[in-house]
Amino acid sequence: MSRIRWYQPGFTPKVFSLPVTFFPKRILVSHCLLLFWKMIFSAQAILFDMDGVLINSAPAVERVWRFWASSHGLDPAAVVAQAHGRRSIETIRAVAPGLDAEKENIVVEQMEIEDRAGVTALPGAAELLQSLPADRFAVVTSATRPLAVARMGYAGLTVPANLVTADEVVHGKPSPEPYLKGATLLGFAAGDCVVFEDTPAGLASGRAAGAQTIGLHTTYPAAALHAAETVVASLAQVSAELRQGTILLTIHAMVEDAGRGRQ
Repeated sequence: MSRIRWYQPGFTPKVFSLPVTFFPKRILVSHCLLLFWKMIFSAQAILFDMDGVLINSAPAVERVWRFWASSHGLDPAAVVAQAHGRRSIETIRAVAPGLDAEKENIVVEQMEIEDRAGVTALPGAAELLQSLPADRFAVVTSATRPLAVARMGYAGLTVPANLVTADEVVHGKPSPEPYLKGATLLGFAAGDCVVFEDTPAGLASGRAAGAQTIGLHTTYPAAALHAAETVVASLAQVSAELRQGTILLTIHAMVEDAGRGRQ
């Protein structure tokens, strides 16, 4: 159960206690009088995707995949569209089934490791990670471990104690396996976790595992992340507090007026 608060000008703040999945977000977001709202999730552990959630690696990802696609006579835009939120070997299998996926995956991974230009921490990422106990969160990424370690280093983030990577699962996102493994690594059921994701495939993975999900519209528009309980612009809109053994995540957001959506 999560507590959700919203504030309206000229009204006393109201507090409800109900499952987040049943809250009418569209009404809340489109209400012409609504200026600010807060949503509070309670969880035992937090599971973060890496690229697009903690780290901005989009320029590097697109450079690598465009180069690789061009070198094989493929449509770069179509390949890039497949690449976000999935293991690279699965992208290769999807767009070029005639190639040796394992061999090509080694090439792509090395190019991604070497391309560090523009790889930076996203707003609020370092602060949110630092506010959480190390044994209560994990990073669950479609990158391999060498690539994940490299990118977190480029972004100035500490590699977490708990990390699930592409080379440690049989089935990548949108399969629930990555997030099920992340929850198990922390000693909790996935249903006791909140997942932060930036792609439809990642959200599908988290939901299939049974977790609550929060989307970040860093890679895809908010409309494409409709499967999430809520969507934010960055982790700068999120704060965490450990209270009596439970993590309380507060989502802070603002809506200017009806029809203008989230900021």
